[in-house]
Amino acid sequence: MLPFLLIQTRADDAVAADEVRSTTELGGFDAGELTALRLDRVLAAGERAPDWAEVLAGHSGVIVGGSPFNSSDPDELKSDLQVAVEAELGRLLDTVLDRDVPFLGACYGVGTLGLHQGARVDSTYGEPAGAVTLRVTEAGRQDPLLAGVGPRFTAFVGHKEAIRTLPDHAEVLVAGEACPVQMFRIGTHQYATQFHPELDLHGLLYRLEIYADHGYYDPAEAQDLFARVRAATVTEPRKVLANFRRRYGR
Repeated sequence: MLPFLLIQTRADDAVAADEVRSTTELGGFDAGELTALRLDRVLAAGERAPDWAEVLAGHSGVIVGGSPFNSSDPDELKSDLQVAVEAELGRLLDTVLDRDVPFLGACYGVGTLGLHQGARVDSTYGEPAGAVTLRVTEAGRQDPLLAGVGPRFTAFVGHKEAIRTLPDHAEVLVAGEACPVQMFRIGTHQYATQFHPELDLHGLLYRLEIYADHGYYDPAEAQDLFARVRAATVTEPRKVLANFRRRYGR
């Protein structure tokens, strides 16, 4: 099987490594089935940008993990690196859509795929870090990436921006109360989730510690938050990631 490509934009080496670990474990990837690309590192080092057509030809599909970047930030507040990353992800998505390459964006992928397709992304439906209950829509019940997922399930979230409005050609697959669009599909093979199918309890707690001062939660409430997270039963989101691997592995 050709490997899947995990694109990362995290500056912290330990967090990036743990993202590879959790994605591998939750998705059921065997050794050699997941290749990580630190896109921010490539661009920061001044290396040649990837030839996406060539890269994608050697992979079964693309997964974009979470990120400290927010796509909807005003341009004047974005660093040069963020601007470069976003431009490169735009080029990637041009190729993905043109060649109908399987794509799954988790959290940050909502902003990248959403904006690329004409969605409005802003802070209206941001959610603090934690576990929330979500609902699979009628369209979602028919989608193979949600096979085996119950009609309602608990998932980990934590995001400052979200989809406010989607273009007409997008299909909402999972909805939430505080954040209406939790998963959508473009066409047949391109997906994005606001929740984290690639994140387990260990990974979430680790990120909460690392990003304590990044505005995802009130540090004064950290212990209460950690206790609520540990008490949550989160089993269904990983099925989305595993279904993506099984459906598109080639």
